Order: sequence, then C-alpha cells, then structure tokens
Amino acid sequence: MFLVVGLGNPGREYEQTRHNVGFMVVDALAERASARVSDKKFKARVGRARLQGEDCLLMKPETFMNLSGESVGPALGFFKLATQQVIVLHDELDLPLGKLKMKKGGGHGGHNGLRSLKKHLPDDGFVRIRIGIGRPPPQWDSADYVLSKFNRDEWTEVDRVVNDAADAVEAIFKDGVGKAMGRFNRDPDKERAKAAKRKKKIDGGALEPAAKEESRTEGES
Repeated sequence: MFLVVGLGNPGREYEQTRHNVGFMVVDALAERASARVSDKKFKARVGRARLQGEDCLLMKPETFMNLSGESVGPALGFFKLATQQVIVLHDELDLPLGKLKMKKGGGHGGHNGLRSLKKHLPDDGFVRIRIGIGRPPPQWDSADYVLSKFNRDEWTEVDRVVNDAADAVEAIFKDGVGKAMGRFNRDPDKERAKAAKRKKKIDGGALEPAAKEESRTEGES
C-alpha cells in the first residue's frame, strides 16, 4: 500500500491557491478512483482508493502546511509503512508553471511542508512530485505569492499539470518509481526539439541518395 499525500492548507480561503496544488492532485486521484477523501484521521482528511491495481490511502493534512509531518508521521506508523511507500505532492517555486519533476530523497529546499515531513518521518526516502507554480514577480513576497490564487489565464496550465501529476502517481503504481521518473522527468520541449532534429536528419539522409540517382540518370541520357 502507498500513502499519497497532497500538501496544502485547510479552509475555503486557501482553495485554488498555489500552495494547495498538492490538494488538487489528491482530489483528481480520488475522482479517478471514485473515492472520497472525507474521513477525519491523523489530523487529516483521508480516503482509501485503488488505482492501477494498487491500494492506497489518499491524504490531505489539516495541520496547515508547516506542520504536515504531524499528520503524515502517525499515519506512517499506524500502517507500518516505510518512507519509500510515501508519495508527496507539493508546489515548487523553482519550476515554471505547468512543469513537474519527480525525485526521491533530498533536502527540503525551503519548503515548510517538506521541512516538517523530514522532522517527523524516519528518513527522507519518500518520493516527491514537485509541481511547478513559477517564481513570483519581482514586487511580490514569496510567502504572499504561494498563498495567492491562480489567475484565470493560468488555469489551462494548472489543469494540465494536475492531470500530469495524477498520471505520475499512477505510473509509480504501475511501473515503479524508476520508470516513472524516467518518463516524467523528461523535458517535453527538449524531447520535441530532439525528435524534430532526428526527423530532419533522417529526411535529409533519405533525400540525398535519391538526388544522386537522379543525377546518374541524367548523365546516362
């Protein structure tokens, strides 16, 4: 079983804010599994789900972001799970809006939710799915920015990356962490550029022999 944790802040005033994108992914996973994240346990809203043949517990801590570990730690102990069975979904300032990256282990990078998890879990071996929200404009304080709501013109990218993050969780269940990281850590823009370059090279190589044949034919006539 996996414990899938979306980080965020409880309460209506924090809905649709950048800091709550982890909650959004948990809600998307619950919808896919026809599950409800409504039981109150471990200072969180939780719900059981089954995705890709894997049982999981979906969790949205209600401790507020900087105390998330107080929710996740007890759940981990109760179900006797290893930290490697924990998947954490969280916002990431250092990634552009719409991008995501997966990693296993590492530091908290200044993220208060991760800081709390590292304090309350046995080790830092949990999987992180980092969901890009972009950097604030120069005049914005980072704390104010992450607590702000997404703009109307950002929602196309938000919906897409939430769906991608939910796909990433399911890929972990289906194929394992390594293969999922190999798939989702690729830069789509770079992959498209490489594909275009390969296509151009192949097309160029295919045309060259034809041109030579035409030249020989003209010489024979």
